Amino acid sequence: MSKNSGSFKKVFESLFATGAIVIAFLVAYYLYANVMGSPVNFEGGNPNGHPLPGNYMAMIYKGGLIVPILMTCVLVLLIFVLERFITLTKVKGKGSLDAFVANIQALTAKDKIEEAINACDVQKGSLANVVKAGLLRYRDLENDKSLEKDQKITSMKQALEEASALELPMLSKNMVILSTLASISVLIGLIGTVLGMIRAFAALAQAGAPDALALATGISEALINTAFGITGSTLAIIFYNYFSAKTDAFTFKIDEAGFSLTQTFAASIRK
Repeated sequence: MSKNSGSFKKVFESLFATGAIVIAFLVAYYLYANVMGSPVNFEGGNPNGHPLPGNYMAMIYKGGLIVPILMTCVLVLLIFVLERFITLTKVKGKGSLDAFVANIQALTAKDKIEEAINACDVQKGSLANVVKAGLLRYRDLENDKSLEKDQKITSMKQALEEASALELPMLSKNMVILSTLASISVLIGLIGTVLGMIRAFAALAQAGAPDALALATGISEALINTAFGITGSTLAIIFYNYFSAKTDAFTFKIDEAGFSLTQTFAASIRK
């Protein structure tokens, strides 16, 4: 049962990113075609005509087919920002990390290993998992007379490194999607801008009087796509840097707790 559950979880995680992108695109295209492109937003009920004065949904619709792609980028960004918040909250566990680390340091200094293990069970989260793995190895090595001091310390460090290797990937998972969105959103917006300007210059190149509607549509498409692209890229950069800082701080906490536990263990051997 546990194997099936683990396999299902891996499959779900591998399909989550693809599924989120597909669903985001379908939602974005539906909003673009049926909400923003609704005839009620345009003069004379004609989506090919001018937007009603002050109707921003119609103005966005005039951005062209690049708009739903940019909307997809924004929706995907929101999905993975929410995913990151949920994951990091789960990784943190319960209560303050600073208080937890200080408590573990105090308990191990007094050789209260069982109490420290119980504190990890209460805290939960990735840091608690790493510390607990170290404490369990601490308890096993403390009474092991077959190993030398250096071997015990090495074994202690190995236990902490192995536990960290299992927990740290969760911290950076899906961050590549945020960094990719930060890059491609503005580029997609520029593609829409170029297409809009091509349409605008094509209107100017018409024989006789320029087609004012085509000219306005081309400029509108250029500006709307630029705005969408810059907005999506800006938000992606902000959230990427925010989550990167959170991840770095959490990694430091894991290293701090592991170092402290190893030092305490080394000192207990000397005793």
